[in-house]
Amino acid sequence: MTAADALPWLHPGRVAALQSALAQRILVIDGAMGTMIQRHELQEADYRGERFAQGYDALFAPEASHTHGPGCGCQAHDQRGNNDLLTLTRPDLIRGIHDAYLAAGADLVETNTFNSTAISLADYHLTHLVRELNREGAKLARAACDAAGARTPDKPHFVIGVLGPTSRTASLSPDVNRPGFRATSFDQLADAYREAAGGLIEGGADVLMVETVFDTLNAKAALFAIDDAFAAAGGRLPVMISGTITDASGRTLSGQTAEAFWYSLRHARPLSIGLNCALGARDLRPHIDVLARIADVAVSTHPNAGLPNAFGGYDETPEDMAGVLHVFAAAGLLNLVGGCCGTTPAHIAAIAEAVRGLPPRALPQLEAAA
Repeated sequence: MTAADALPWLHPGRVAALQSALAQRILVIDGAMGTMIQRHELQEADYRGERFAQGYDALFAPEASHTHGPGCGCQAHDQRGNNDLLTLTRPDLIRGIHDAYLAAGADLVETNTFNSTAISLADYHLTHLVRELNREGAKLARAACDAAGARTPDKPHFVIGVLGPTSRTASLSPDVNRPGFRATSFDQLADAYREAAGGLIEGGADVLMVETVFDTLNAKAALFAIDDAFAAAGGRLPVMISGTITDASGRTLSGQTAEAFWYSLRHARPLSIGLNCALGARDLRPHIDVLARIADVAVSTHPNAGLPNAFGGYDETPEDMAGVLHVFAAAGLLNLVGGCCGTTPAHIAAIAEAVRGLPPRALPQLEAAA
C-alpha cells in the first residue's frame, strides 16, 4: 500500500464508471499514434507550425538576456519526428486520430505524450514544454472522449494519460566500456515523471499509464513520482502499468520475466498490469498467460501488428491480429486489449468486434502473503 492510497479519487464518478465497465466486458484501448501520424508524411514546417516557425518557441525566451533571432543558435534543432509537439502545432490532426479510434470502438484513448518528459524532450531542446504538452495532450483526448460519450451516453470513454519509458535506463550502462556508468538516476527520472504526471492530471486524464516499461527501475521512479503528483493534486487516479518483452528471451531489457516484472511492481496496487509493443500478439501469448495466472488485478495487452519487416513497417492485418487476440480473450486472459506500433483504426475495429460479447478475465483469488 502506498501513501497515495489514503487519498480520495480525483474523479470518483469516472472511476466508478471505469470499474463497472471492467466488470462487465473486455475494454478496448486505442491503437498506435505514431503509425497514424506517419500517414500524413509531415515535413519540418508541419511540426513547427506558426509558433516554432522561426526555429524557436515564439512564446518563450529561456533567459531575460536572450533575444531570439537569426544566428541565435535555437534554429539548429530539427523538430521533424517530435510527434508530441503536434499536440500544440497540429491539434486538429491529433484530435482527428483520437476521434478515429473512438469511432472504431475504443473505450480508452491514450494521450499523445509518450515522449513528453524533460529527459526525452531534451533531445529537441524543448524541456520547457513538459507541463504544457501533457496538459494539452490530456485536454485533447478528454474533449474527444466527452464528444464520443455525448453520442453514446450508455458507453463511457476514458482518457489514459501516457508516461513513456524515456530514452534512458537507470539499470544499465549505455557504454559497454563503462558498465558502472548510468545516463540517468532514480531522482532524475522521478523529477521528470512528476512534472509530466502533474500536467496529465491538470488536463483531465482518467487514468495514468506507465507504458512500454523496459526497465523496472524506471517504472519504480515513475510510480514514486506519480504518488507525489497525487499528493500535490489532493487526490489520485487509477494507475496502469504495461511492460515490454524485448526479444525471444521472454525478458524485459533489464532482464526480468513477466512474472518477476509483476512481483516487482505489485506493491503499487495498479488497476492493471500488462504488456505492449516489441512483439506481436502471437509471441506475447505465453507471457500474458503468466500474468493472467498470477496477477490479482486486471491484465492488459496492446501488441504491435506483428514484428517489423525489412522496411520498418508492420504486416499483420486487422483480421490476423484480431483472430489471435480473440483466442486470448476466449481463453479468459484479458481485461483490456488494444494495439501498439503498426496498428490503425481498422485494427482496433477488428479487435473490438473479435472480443465483443466475451466475458472479461476473472481475477484470481490469491493467498495473502504470510
